[in-house]
Amino acid sequence: MRESKSVQGTLLATPAMLWMIGLLIVPLILIVVTSFGQRDPDGNVIYTFSLHNYIRLAGIKTNCGDGAAVCFDSLYLRILVRSVGLALATTLLTIVLGYPLAYYVARAPARRRNMLLFLILIPLWTNFVIRVYAWIRILRAFDLLYTPQAVLVGMVYEFIPFMILPMYTSLEKIDPSLYEAAADLGANSLRTFLKVTLPLSLPGVVAGTLLVFVPVMGTFVVSDILGGKQFELVGNLIQGQFLDARDPTFGSAASVILMGMTLIVMIIYTRKFGFGEEVAIT
Repeated sequence: MRESKSVQGTLLATPAMLWMIGLLIVPLILIVVTSFGQRDPDGNVIYTFSLHNYIRLAGIKTNCGDGAAVCFDSLYLRILVRSVGLALATTLLTIVLGYPLAYYVARAPARRRNMLLFLILIPLWTNFVIRVYAWIRILRAFDLLYTPQAVLVGMVYEFIPFMILPMYTSLEKIDPSLYEAAADLGANSLRTFLKVTLPLSLPGVVAGTLLVFVPVMGTFVVSDILGGKQFELVGNLIQGQFLDARDPTFGSAASVILMGMTLIVMIIYTRKFGFGEEVAIT
């Protein structure tokens, strides 16, 4: 009986495993392999093992124009740092702006709660690019178009629903009797929030952070439309290398660095705050 259930489970999982292998693992391996290759004059990839693309990303150049054997250009490092900074700022702002709204929705009566959730989800029914273009007219009126502030506003607008929904789920699950117990013990509203609401809602904050930070690190649409060429992110760099410069080796190296940076930040964050219900327990 157990062997039969095991076989059935394997058969049921096979399509999903094949899907992940074909559309996730294999492309990831190809990107890593390509990042160590080189491009010939015709734009074709020569599969070899070279650190040239990673050295170029680090800003180290050889045969400089001033006669120096080695020189340094921080262009790509500035792009990487700018991308991390924007992702952190976007994540922080979505938490600050989204938490009060998620709290209000979670404490609202059931009928009003459903309407509020509906209003939060409505923008997601519209195409992502159309929503970004809608901000052009608004930002131009305030002379903010093609500025870092415009990109930040667009990022927060696009990704704040992905922060609100996980936080709302955590807040909605909190047992109301805990608030009553805190009041009986003499806790005021601030102390109740700090000792009851905030710790129990942290799993939603952690989940929302993952849902916002990771896609913001690699996005290029918002910065391309609202920031123009003056505010290039690593996503724009990768897009340009694959589509415009026809250099998939350098684009792949930038992709690997992007994945590595995102993974490092997420590991540090989750080690600090934990996963899921672990946050509430600690």
